[in-house]
Amino acid sequence: MSRWTTIRHTAARAWALTQPYFVSEQRWVACGLLASVVALNLAFVYLAVLFNQWNQVFYDSLQEKNSAVFWEQLWRFCYLAFAYIVIAVYKFYLTQLLEIRWRAWLTQQFLTRWLSDQAFYVMELARFGPTQGAQPDNPDQRIQEDIGQFTAMTLGLSMGLLHAVVTLASFVGILWALSGDFGFSLGGVEYAIPGFMVWMALLYCGVGSVLTHYIGRSQIALNFQQQRLEADFRHHLVRVREYSESIALDGGADNENQRLRGRFDSVLGNFMRLLRAQKNLVWFTSFFGQAAVVFPFVVAAPRFFSGAIKLGDLMQISSAFGEVQGAMSWFVDSYSTLAGWRATTDRLTGFSSSLAALAQARPGAALVDGEAVDGRAVSGVQARDLRVYLPDGSLLLTADSLRAMAGERVLLQGPSGSGKSSLFRALAGIWPFASGAMQRSPDAMFIPQRPYFPNGGLREALAYPDVPALYSDAQLQEALHAALLPELAADLDRQAAWGHTLSGGEQQRLAIARVLLKRPAWVFADEATSALDDRAQAAVYAQLVAMTTERGGGMVSIAHRGGLAQFHTRHWALEPAPNGGGFVLR
Repeated sequence: MSRWTTIRHTAARAWALTQPYFVSEQRWVACGLLASVVALNLAFVYLAVLFNQWNQVFYDSLQEKNSAVFWEQLWRFCYLAFAYIVIAVYKFYLTQLLEIRWRAWLTQQFLTRWLSDQAFYVMELARFGPTQGAQPDNPDQRIQEDIGQFTAMTLGLSMGLLHAVVTLASFVGILWALSGDFGFSLGGVEYAIPGFMVWMALLYCGVGSVLTHYIGRSQIALNFQQQRLEADFRHHLVRVREYSESIALDGGADNENQRLRGRFDSVLGNFMRLLRAQKNLVWFTSFFGQAAVVFPFVVAAPRFFSGAIKLGDLMQISSAFGEVQGAMSWFVDSYSTLAGWRATTDRLTGFSSSLAALAQARPGAALVDGEAVDGRAVSGVQARDLRVYLPDGSLLLTADSLRAMAGERVLLQGPSGSGKSSLFRALAGIWPFASGAMQRSPDAMFIPQRPYFPNGGLREALAYPDVPALYSDAQLQEALHAALLPELAADLDRQAAWGHTLSGGEQQRLAIARVLLKRPAWVFADEATSALDDRAQAAVYAQLVAMTTERGGGMVSIAHRGGLAQFHTRHWALEPAPNGGGFVLR
């Protein structure tokens, strides 16, 4: 891919991320803020022109020892400086306001897409399938960090480029008029180059831009890699915190220390490579910037010493050259930021493309809540020609005919790894690696092996994903009592990390309390009482059976313990397929 093609592709990706906000429901505020920021940047350039003119008059007054003009120009400097301060403050404020509003909108869009249709779940599964290399890593980092960097860098770079272009257009004429002609003799013929300082600025900055690109181009890939490695390191730190008890019980602290040190060594190694690349670029840009300070004086000095120009003219030439050189050096000054911006843009657009691909892909098994294949209403679950696959594409289980209707309670059993939980995920409609026709009642709840509880108040954990206001305190307390958690009934407003505070058995009973609170007709329980003793298991299952019977529904349970057979009327078994192709539901 050629360099210009790469630039076009990067610009197209950035535009695809930028354009939706400015045509969204917030477009009037967004465009108004953008117009204000642009206007303030243009005002900055206009002030720079006024300061350039002030330089000539002020320094001429010093050379001519004209005190009246000196004090007049000093007063003029005061109100120019005041205007500069006001513009600087509001330029900063409105730019930051636009940036945070844009970031908030873009974050909400990505959150909605990531959390819609179980994209967050399917994306994690796909990372372990045959397309794992194409899946985005660390979606949390892309949403939390990359969006913020993208909006900040895009605004900063675009306003910087606008400032550079307008500055160049404003000062190139001034510098052209001030620099005069450069005359020289070659072969007995006199030549004159008009606007000599403009051509010198163009040559100086052109050479600097080319050298900057060749010195700093390795930073683009290194920046992308650094963001990925930092996110991986942070992700594994979070995993240690989430599984702190298991790691402590296993005595795995030393192992985790080694693993985390290895990941941080990768972060450090890439950072050192990036640091060396940045050091080389800083060597050049520092030399380039310092040389630019004296370069216009060196070029214009012969005219000053010959008396062709006065001190004020020399200072105005230096100021105008600095503005032109600064505008032309935008690429040199912004190269490191451009490298980081491109890496961030690539990460966000890759994440967006993956979300778009997931949104277009439909689950293999067609789940139609409440409507059977023949069009009749269904109260239960049924499937035909159901095939459940692993993420790598291999067949896990087959169910040619599966049916559980109102009033039935089915116990699903099978050897470990036979696909019992994956079958439940398919019945829930969240497993994308399935095919066939499948239907179930919409009035159903699933109890996973590892229930999730948001950190916060107990009432939020119990009502999740509903809002607690939908339920009275009496209803919440009744559900806790029914699930054998009476000691928590008085702690509805207690704040805690419930996934760590409660024991395994308490977490399972809290998940069952959630079901008893919402009273669905159908319950699908995946080892929902594995951490309970026989007496507690019998008590909560009796509650679930009574509830589903009253609601005219039924149950499907996964369990290995024989004590649950008494609560079920039917039995499904997953057995190895005769031809070795996974398991078959009998």
